[in-house]
Amino acid sequence: MAIGRFARLFVTGGIALALTGCGSTSRPGATGAAPQGDGTTSVSIPVPLPTARATRAAPAPLVTAIDALHHDFAGKAGIAIRAVDEGWTVEAGGRQRLPQQSVSKLWVAITLLDLRDQGKAKLEDPVVVRAEDLTLFHQPIAMLVTGDGYHTTVGELLRRALTHSDNTANDRLLSYVGGPRAVRGMILRKQLGEIRFGPGERLLQSGTAGLVWQPAYALGNAFAVARARLDPQIRAAALDAYVANPPDGAAPIAIADALARLARGELLSASSTQVLLDTMGASVTGRARLRAALPAGWRIAHKTGTGQDLGPRNAGFNDVGLLTAPDGKRYAIAVMIGDTLRPIRERQMLIQAVAAAVAAHAGGARPSV
Repeated sequence: MAIGRFARLFVTGGIALALTGCGSTSRPGATGAAPQGDGTTSVSIPVPLPTARATRAAPAPLVTAIDALHHDFAGKAGIAIRAVDEGWTVEAGGRQRLPQQSVSKLWVAITLLDLRDQGKAKLEDPVVVRAEDLTLFHQPIAMLVTGDGYHTTVGELLRRALTHSDNTANDRLLSYVGGPRAVRGMILRKQLGEIRFGPGERLLQSGTAGLVWQPAYALGNAFAVARARLDPQIRAAALDAYVANPPDGAAPIAIADALARLARGELLSASSTQVLLDTMGASVTGRARLRAALPAGWRIAHKTGTGQDLGPRNAGFNDVGLLTAPDGKRYAIAVMIGDTLRPIRERQMLIQAVAAAVAAHAGGARPSV
């Protein structure tokens, strides 16, 4: 990979660059006797990608820069950029289905806020997170689950899920809105295109590792121990299967389009749109990804996603978001790395370089490659 190309993008034109056991049966998103989720399947919605409003051609220098970044990266990756206010699109590898990992928390959030717009849910609604709701990996809320559980609100779960990428907060929120089926229904109704939603954190991650989920895996490092004991060939085969057909897979262009439609107020009410973008703007994850390349005066509302490693191999290293330039122009970006052997620093640099290229274009400079 040409690291020098990545580095030059930072100095351009003077720019420094559920399945959870829930404590309550109240599920606003549930309809009739539909199950919360079957736990084994995911649905790919075969809806054509919406066409951008404007017909303005994409800026050629940016197209060249993004093509070069994609070409030079050693791994399976996709990049998509939608100019929210101008309508053009730049993408390279952006129509392949790549693992989302925690990027998929966005669709749970939109499902919740859509229910809010329908008067079926409130951010102030009380909710309890119990021991049986715990998942795995990053779940700081677990420290608060004691005795009869952690009593909180739907809005607080949303904040934790998006700003800290808390897996248990998100899965508990998923059960609240009606489970995977409710999220898939939202994706279909709003015609978000090639975006899948998987079976929830526990089944997704255990399946990716080659394990069958057990509640004991939610405690301490039990999951990591069980995974380490697996035959390496079993783990490799499971990861191969996941990468080839990710149940949480999505096309970067579909995600960028969804973010652009969100920014234009086409997915949610003005109030719910603001809640979501403000919460995404408060994210503390991914400090070395998109936000690291933004010059002073830019704003970002984003969601990261990080998948499991197997030795040097990683499946799912992402950052998607809405970048707003000082002049108010907005750019929806999705950078997704679905499978690579490259070290984490090079993955971060790819994501940063895409943001840097957009910032250079918006500042009137020619992106370097």
